[in-house]
Amino acid sequence: MTGWRALPRSPALPWLLGLAAVLAAAFLAGRTAERAALADLRRSASATLALQVAAFRTEMQKQGSLPLALASDPEIAAAVGASPDPALLARVNDRLAEIARASGAAVIYVIRQDGIAVAASNAGEPGSFVGTSYGFRPYVQQALAEGAGRQFALGTVSGRPGLYLSRRVAGPGGRTGVVVVKVEFDGIEAAWRDSWKRGGETVMVTDPRGIVLMASEPAWRFGTLQPVSDEERRLIRERLEFGAAPLAPVPIHPAADGTLVRIGNGAEPARLALPLDAAIPGTTWRLHTLTRIGVAVARERIQAQVIAGLAVGLACLSLAEIVGRRRRLRASLAEAAARRIELEERVRARTEALTETNRKLKAEIAERQRAEAERQRLGRELAHAGRLAALGQFAASMAHEINQPLAAIRSYADNAGILIQRERLAEATENLAAVGRLTERIAGLTRQLKGFARKASGRRDPVALTGVVRASLEVVEGRLAGIDLALALPEPSPYVLGEGPRLEQVVVNLVQNALDAVAGVDEPRIAVTVRVMGERAVLEVGDNGSGLPDGGAQVFDAFFTTKASGLGLGLAISRGIVEECGGTVSAGASPQGGALFRVELPLAPAMGAAA
Repeated sequence: MTGWRALPRSPALPWLLGLAAVLAAAFLAGRTAERAALADLRRSASATLALQVAAFRTEMQKQGSLPLALASDPEIAAAVGASPDPALLARVNDRLAEIARASGAAVIYVIRQDGIAVAASNAGEPGSFVGTSYGFRPYVQQALAEGAGRQFALGTVSGRPGLYLSRRVAGPGGRTGVVVVKVEFDGIEAAWRDSWKRGGETVMVTDPRGIVLMASEPAWRFGTLQPVSDEERRLIRERLEFGAAPLAPVPIHPAADGTLVRIGNGAEPARLALPLDAAIPGTTWRLHTLTRIGVAVARERIQAQVIAGLAVGLACLSLAEIVGRRRRLRASLAEAAARRIELEERVRARTEALTETNRKLKAEIAERQRAEAERQRLGRELAHAGRLAALGQFAASMAHEINQPLAAIRSYADNAGILIQRERLAEATENLAAVGRLTERIAGLTRQLKGFARKASGRRDPVALTGVVRASLEVVEGRLAGIDLALALPEPSPYVLGEGPRLEQVVVNLVQNALDAVAGVDEPRIAVTVRVMGERAVLEVGDNGSGLPDGGAQVFDAFFTTKASGLGLGLAISRGIVEECGGTVSAGASPQGGALFRVELPLAPAMGAAA
């Protein structure tokens, strides 16, 4: 009877098993890293969505109270009467044009009870609304029936889309009319489009029917996110809401996992995106963002796959080395057993040496595995701490910078109230216009929060330096009372390379620090000087305060401050802005006895050649 013999093992089997282990580890690590990257992207996209909603709501609130104020105007009420005086209508047209320019409204017009426009801010211009019938418009019908109305639609005369805000006007003899303010969002759409072209998120606003009213992609305007019934399409055509727009579906399709969407149709390459949406307070609209899922997530997945594959591959190679050594050891023992007894001692010594080597190798492998695990843990903690530090520093800087225009807005608003009581309407209008500009500045500051989600563009354009200084002094005008302010601003202004709003942030911070420094001084003085030196423009802000500690060596360090309630971030942020614009900032002693801050910026190319 013959015994059975084991089949020889293929030499390629261990390599195939090792390759399978490497591929499995890479796959699992890639999926885990992809889920983590998507979670981070969702958090960032949620913050961006909240900022977009806040900015859009701010733009709408700028015009929200204007129809109510105009509806109570006695001349506008008289204009909707039976036979208004032509001179009265001419005055109303002029006033509406002036208010439209001051408020930024696209057009303002007054409609009689029969739906005919009798006065408009564009009266006398090509495409004037005067004499046009708007009785079929829902916003006119709503205002006459309920007192107020609103509708987003294409203009029947201008052909431009916008939001129509209407208010009922009580005219003489029991007659009524409607005053309408049209708001266009071209500025917001342009900002969305620029961000989208630079690789940012896709943004759009939809009404309750799922019709896209505004979008960063121009081709999506008046598309639909959901089917529109035939009856609704007929009403839309009758009301001339969207002209001849086909109301076709936008190219957005659910992805396989249910949380992402694919963007694209036909030959157009599909792009994966993360969809988020939120209601716009005060309206029935919703704002949607589609954040691209591309390079960032793929990079995280590939990195995790490479690291996991290398780790498992090294482990497999180490295991193969151990197995190989054991096999060689058994061969040596078998060969030693066949030899003579005199070789037995040598075989024992060799076996002991190999055993010790094997133990050290195992210990080294275990130590390397522990070190790798510790390195990964420290890397995760360091990344988490970096994100928390960046978020805290940026939130503190935003609170520090927004407080400055808010104080100026309060001062302008109080002054406007006093001027209105004294019937000095022209000066009150100037104060309110200044409030509008400062509100735009706050909106610009909030838009900087996007820098937390992606890097700044680094774009530098020619900026008039004296214009930056004057706009900055307007922000702190309320604190300049009783201060001897010496200005030396050349005309024409030198142009520097930089970003205007961020340079205003630097000047406001330097002037605010000077104001804090001269608080309590008997004869407070502040000097602001601009001049050209070679190919650079120099801005100096000096005061006669108590000066800088230690000659100003630490004033630009983050969180260093001499104020009881200061954050110590203003000068650190200012230095970062100036250096991004290619300039330098320094601090020293002022000839007046206080501190002197000096900012040097490169001149724009044309200005540098002239100098």
